[in-house]
This record gives sequence, structure tokens and C-alpha cells, in this order.
Amino acid sequence: MTAISTERDTLQENLHRYFGFDAFKGEQRTIIQSLLDGKDTFVIMPTGGGKSLCYQLPALMLPGTAIIISPLIALMKNQVDAIRGYSDEDEVAHFLNSSLTKAQMKKVKQDISDGKTKMLYVAPETLTKEENIEFFRSSEISFVAVDEAHCISEWGHDFRPEYRRIRAMLDAIAGSVPIIALTATATPKVQVDILKNLGMEGEHTFVSSFNRDNLFYEIRPKVKKDQTIRQIIQTIKEEFRNESGIIYVQNRKTAEDLAQVLSVNDIKAAPYHAGLDPKTRSKTQDDFLMEEIDVICATIAFGMGIDKPDVRFVIHYDIPKSIENYYQETGRAGRDGLTGKCIAFYNYQDIVRLEKFLRDKPVAEREMGVQLMQEVVAYAETASCRRRFLLHYFGEEFDEHNCHKMCDNCRTPKEKVEVQEELKAVIASILELNENYLMKTIVDFILGRETKEMKDFRFTELENFGVGEDHNDENFWNSVIRHAMIHNLVYKEIEQFGLLKVSEEGRKYLQNPFPVQITVNHNFEDGEYDFDDEKGGTAVLDETLMNILKDLRRQVAKKHNLPPYVIFQDPSLEEMATQYPISMEDMGKITGVSQGKAQKYAQPFIDAIQKYCEENDIERPMDITIKTVANKSKTKINIITSIDRKIPLEDIAKSNDLSFQELMEELDGIVNSGTKLRLDYYLNKVVPDEYVRETIIEYFKEAETPDVDVAYQELKDEEITWEEIQLIRLKFLSDYAN
Repeated sequence: MTAISTERDTLQENLHRYFGFDAFKGEQRTIIQSLLDGKDTFVIMPTGGGKSLCYQLPALMLPGTAIIISPLIALMKNQVDAIRGYSDEDEVAHFLNSSLTKAQMKKVKQDISDGKTKMLYVAPETLTKEENIEFFRSSEISFVAVDEAHCISEWGHDFRPEYRRIRAMLDAIAGSVPIIALTATATPKVQVDILKNLGMEGEHTFVSSFNRDNLFYEIRPKVKKDQTIRQIIQTIKEEFRNESGIIYVQNRKTAEDLAQVLSVNDIKAAPYHAGLDPKTRSKTQDDFLMEEIDVICATIAFGMGIDKPDVRFVIHYDIPKSIENYYQETGRAGRDGLTGKCIAFYNYQDIVRLEKFLRDKPVAEREMGVQLMQEVVAYAETASCRRRFLLHYFGEEFDEHNCHKMCDNCRTPKEKVEVQEELKAVIASILELNENYLMKTIVDFILGRETKEMKDFRFTELENFGVGEDHNDENFWNSVIRHAMIHNLVYKEIEQFGLLKVSEEGRKYLQNPFPVQITVNHNFEDGEYDFDDEKGGTAVLDETLMNILKDLRRQVAKKHNLPPYVIFQDPSLEEMATQYPISMEDMGKITGVSQGKAQKYAQPFIDAIQKYCEENDIERPMDITIKTVANKSKTKINIITSIDRKIPLEDIAKSNDLSFQELMEELDGIVNSGTKLRLDYYLNKVVPDEYVRETIIEYFKEAETPDVDVAYQELKDEEITWEEIQLIRLKFLSDYAN
């Protein structure tokens, strides 16, 4: 393939010659002409809008080699293969990165020197090597393309520090050649950051509409793990059988576990994450592109730059950390213009968990993370058009009537309720408690619950105690508080373990309130969710039975002199009130009920459920044929056997490629599933003070909740640390619940 002059052939002719297309999409023509004219060019175009062509066509037309800076080495081969597919000469495009041998690198550089290579894909790290800088300095560079340019900005998702050094490297290599920066997602703040960092003064900026009108956006409350996975399997089998899709998760283990469950249920799936070796990642990616695999269960390491037009669905098993992440990842659906479905599972507790990981970050990063997650909460809980929300976030106005029922809120509008007075009650209550308590305490205070904490601190005598008892619904008040945060009236002090504070805007709101509406009967707190879309549904929680089981749990707990949550935690009761177990064998299938726990506590619950089914002619649900894999994963088995061998927890975390906090979450899951862990060998060493251990255990014997944050608020005056509580809580649950 030989470069030709722009004078001899028109852009249209070149488009057809090189790519076989008869027409440009959107502003592609104007963008390409800007680059051919030697202008710095900034392109913001949604995924599937044709960004790649904006630098590929000019690269083929101009003399010299275009350097394309791309963030992911794993994708470069696919991008190069795609270009070579349009040409009869492989030398037209190359990549240069650490995956090549010295001989291969030499061949790439020779093809560039010989004028055969029009496009060279590199990672920013490649540009830092002095030998490469020297080589590029002596080569003819047509222009530089910075793909996924949002990686430059600390306010963008997928921030890459090395991207902020690109300008200095380009000055050393190519001097005054034009730059084209491209991204699918950039808020106005991120746009300014990109232009400033790349030194693109006098640039031509092209912003296409962010609207992807063929995508359907939906948020579903995230119930417990088994029910959520059941929904995913049903959705894929009923709506997307043998079609391509991506499921995004937050961690590697979930990616692997979910792919395994999908596979045993006859869905061709594979995990994809940064912990896999490059060869496995490359094969998985190729298998997905070649339709050997239908579903990828991926961390955010997958998808950037993937050119697969027929992805029919994108599911977020875990809610993303930012709206940019969400928009970028959902944008991988429906790139062929046909309908794509974007489903995200959301539970506010996921946000709380993400916030905990921010505690050890620098202040600026922590504040940034909280702000980005607050936007996600606002999106997930909004009652208005989701498309309008997304476009407004990126600075684009949109009339929600043009959504054409392509989001869940427009298709099935939810009931709304005005909460102006309730917001004032929340703000007043937080102030009355001196901005020194967690959300749970504030809700208890508003509902007038005479808990031990309320009595000990004489909160029952305060003016606002019980101000919200007419609306006796904890989930409702949690939602009101979250909307107070969404409207910047209240904020959560992450450094102080989530204490609620009132902002300056919140103080003004008491004097000059404005109307705020929230949705009702749409629960993002727990598993009380009726999943029933047009194509069918699954069994739902039996509220009457749930209340019977809760009363029974209190009686059993009183008999054993233990808090109710030690007997069975709420998720276990919810599953009982959904699946109606009437035998020990049935009970053993309930999440969090081990064989030992069933033998110890389950018989009264079995009797109560059987009686309830007989009296109410309940037809027990036939098991949806969802096959499961062995409950104990390889990681869990490694952890349990390591504890049996009395290996320090830090070493166990390291050997299983987990952070210490991730190990704590694994241990929590193991204990809650009914397995007894003998941790004394470690606890005696790291919490040697017997008074501290006994104080924490006595607290949990009386506590209404096993929540560590609540315990810390109660025990911090005893100079007991959050970490000590977390560890001893595991011992308590293991010893008393299992």
C-alpha cells in the first residue's frame, strides 16, 4: 500500500480505496481534514462512532509513519490485525512493545525506515526508552495519535500516570508534528485537563453527541449473590442465547467464579483479568472475537479498543466506580447500530465497600473517588430518564421525550414521593447529634428506636428523637439520606469511618428548602426485589413468611442467649422465605447454612416453614435448573488449610494474591457460610490484650448488628482499633454461630 497525495484523490475516494466505505459517519470527514491540514485535533466521539478511522485514513494518506499511543499492550495485536485486514501488505501496521523479541523489534524498525509502515502502535512506556526516542527522532513521523486520551486526566476513569508524560516525550521525538487526541468519554473538566496536559493550543475540537439511542439502560437492585447470578443466567438464556455479551465485575475472583457458573450452565464463558498470563488473555480475547466464546466475565482490564460490533448485552454485576467507567463499558454494546441491552446490578452496600478501600489513599484521591462514586449513586437511584442523566453528566442537553422508552425509568415510570420535610428532618437530626454518627445511628434516632446506644447517650431526650416514626421504614430513610448526599446537603466523612456531616448547602436548606422526589418500592438495600420482566421472572420473597422467620429467630436467639444475627443472617432468612426449605437436605442448600449450623439451629425453622406451606397451600417453587459449582473454591480451600497449619494471615493473603482487606472479606464469607475457623494462634499474637478481646466479644453478644463500623463507634472510647474489631468479630462469629 503506497501513500498518495491529497491533491490527486478526494477524501471520499481514499475512504473507498482503503476501507471500502462509500460515506463518512458524523464529523469524520471534517476531523480528518483538520489533521491533514496539520492542526492539533481533539475528538470526543462515543464508542462505535468511528474514532479509529479518524487517524487511520490520514496515516495511510500522509508520508511517513503515524505513532498511535494506546494504553493496553494486549489490544495492539488486534488493532494491527484489523488494519492489515484492509491491506495486502502486513508491513503497513506494526506494534512496538515489550512482548516482542529483539529480532522482531529490529524488523519493525527496519520497515519504518524503509517507508513501509504507515501506523505504529506503542504504549507510553515504549516512548520513554532512550533508544526508541533516538530512533523516532531520525524517522519521518506524520503525526501522533493519543488514543483513549481520558487516561491523561486524574478526573477520568482508567487514569494512567505515564500518560501525563506524553507531551515531554513528544517534544523530544517529533517536535511540531500535529497531535490528534481521541476519547469516547470526557466530562468538561476532563477535556480541559487533556488539552492542557498535551499542550494543544489552538486545537480544533470535535464533540459528537454522547447519545447511543440503540442502547437500553436498566438498573436492577442487587440481591444476594445466588439470586443475582440466577437472574443473569435467565436473562442470557431467555434473551441472548448464543449471542455475545460482556459481564463486568470488580475483582478477579468474581470474574473466575462467575465464568465457571455460566459454563456449567451451558453458556460459553471465560474470565478475563490482569492476573491471567498474557497468552491466556490473548487467547480469550481472540476466542471472543471469533465467537468461540459468547460471554466474557471481565474486570475493567477488558474491552478498551475491542472492535466487536455485535455485542448484544453488557451487564455490570458490580456497579462501576464512576459514570465514565459505566458509559465507556456500556458503549461496547450495539456498535453495529442494533439494539444493545445494558443492565447494572446495584446495592448501596457495594458503594460502602468501595469507600472503605479509599481510606488509605491520599486526601485528594480520596475526595475525588468519593465524588465520582456519589455520581454513580445519583444515577442508580434517579427516578428520571437515565439517558438524560448520562448526557447531562457529559455536558449535553437532552429532552427525555426523545428517549423513546429506551431506559427502565421511561419504559416503566416508578412511583415518586416528595421528601422535602424528611430531608429537613435528616439534616436537623445529624446536627443535633453533633455530626458524630454513622447512617445507621441517624436512622435509629429518626425512627425513635430505643436501642442501647440511644438510652446510654440519652438521645431519647432530644428534640428530634422519633421525628420520622410515622414513616417506619428503615430503607426509606436510608434512601432519603442518600438523596441528601446526592444534593450535596450531607456528606460522608470517609476518614472518620463514614460519619455523616452537614454541608454549608445543607445548613442553608433548613432555611430555604426546595422540592426533592425519590422513588418508592424500589429497594436498593436488600433482597426484597420482584424480578419480573417481560420475558419471565424468578421466585420472590414471601414477606409474611419472612416476618414469621424473624420472630422465630428472636425466640431461638433468646433461648441460646445470642444476638439474632448469629443464628441466621438476613440473607439466609430471605432465601428461606423464597425457596421454602422443608427438610435438612433443603436447608443445606440455603446460603450461609452449613451442615453443622443446620443441625444446631434449623429444625424449628423447617417446622415453621412446613406448617406455613400447609396452612396457605403454598406451591413450593420448582428449582430453576441452574447448576452450581462446588461451594468451596480453590482460594477458600487454600485459606482454610493454611489457617489449619497456623500460617500468619499476611502470608496467606500474599500466597493467594489478595490484599489483606480482600482476605478479610474471604474470611467473612467463609465464616458466614458456616465454616469454623481456628484463628486463636494469630489473634493471640496481634491482639494480645485479653481485655480488648473480651470487650469486643461481649459487645457482639449484645449487639443488634455485626457491622464493624457500628462497633467501632461504640468501642472507640475504649481505645480499641477498627482492625482489632474486624479480627475478633471473625472469632466471635466462628465460635458462636458455627
